[in-house]
Amino acid sequence: MRYEERIKAQIMRLLLEGEKTFYDIVHRQDSCLPETFALLSEMEKEKLIEIDAGKIKLTAAGLAFCKENNIRELGNVLCEACEATGIVIGGEFKKILEEYKKIAANRPKAVEEYDQGFISLEGVIKRVAFMYERGDIQNTEIFVGGDDDLLSIVLALTGMPKRVVAIDIDERLIDFINGIANERGLPLEAFTHDLRYEFGDNVRKRFDVFVTDPVETVPGIRLFISRCVSALKGIGCAGYFGLTTVESSRKKWYEIERMLLDMGFVITDIRRKFNVYPFVEESHGGFEETFKIVKKLGQKANCDWYHSALFRIEAVKEPKPLVKGTAELGPELYVDEETWATPE
Repeated sequence: MRYEERIKAQIMRLLLEGEKTFYDIVHRQDSCLPETFALLSEMEKEKLIEIDAGKIKLTAAGLAFCKENNIRELGNVLCEACEATGIVIGGEFKKILEEYKKIAANRPKAVEEYDQGFISLEGVIKRVAFMYERGDIQNTEIFVGGDDDLLSIVLALTGMPKRVVAIDIDERLIDFINGIANERGLPLEAFTHDLRYEFGDNVRKRFDVFVTDPVETVPGIRLFISRCVSALKGIGCAGYFGLTTVESSRKKWYEIERMLLDMGFVITDIRRKFNVYPFVEESHGGFEETFKIVKKLGQKANCDWYHSALFRIEAVKEPKPLVKGTAELGPELYVDEETWATPE
């Protein structure tokens, strides 16, 4: 089955449940925003769906199409207990979540300038729990490249890493992280850094594990991953990052996977829809109206629709960053033809 036919079947199966908004649909199928928008427009022209006041539903012709093509809705098949992540927050992680909630309540608000946005509180705990299960936080030195999520704080709260170092371009985040670290005596430090510039000897080849959430352009991902790779000690070290299907097509995933191979890494895990970005005022919701998709639809989100997959990669060769020296990047760092949920 061709890619477009599979996506169309996914969408029509969802609509068999009842009418949906664009945002209800986009996070439950596999195409990126421009592809989803174009496909729904085509389906409307074919009179398979009807769109009225932002609501999408099947027409009589659409229902007939489903019957003819054996498209049926058979009920939820994903684990509800773990929200399909494979991770349940239990044991010590429940206590850490409660501490993290108190800390995060006073976090700096996300700003449009740096394309900031943080994942859910529970999502951060699940990410750290996954890293724990994979054996990547016990007695390790961990580098966090950009920390909107305050993940460095949660890592330090476990009491398991030797040390955690976070960098970010936003001085507000750095001051906040260092303040918490000093107040609680955590093995954690943070400093400001613009990833367009190389790290000094205090970062290069000093860490066992990195975590980052790159911007979703090819130049941006190449830069973010390269800088984080340069922080790793060598073979056997691991990295974690998030990547969506919302702003990254299959072609972009292909380019990214080639980069990883060229840098000496193998993908050991991909957890689909592992991270959820809540559309609240403090996160993306504060500047949602600047997104291309919102402008095209004339409609803001009605659900938490922006999800990303969690990748774990591991060095099987000496890590080889593809970007060295200063990166002369402007708007193309943040925006391309697929980034419809990024401030323009």
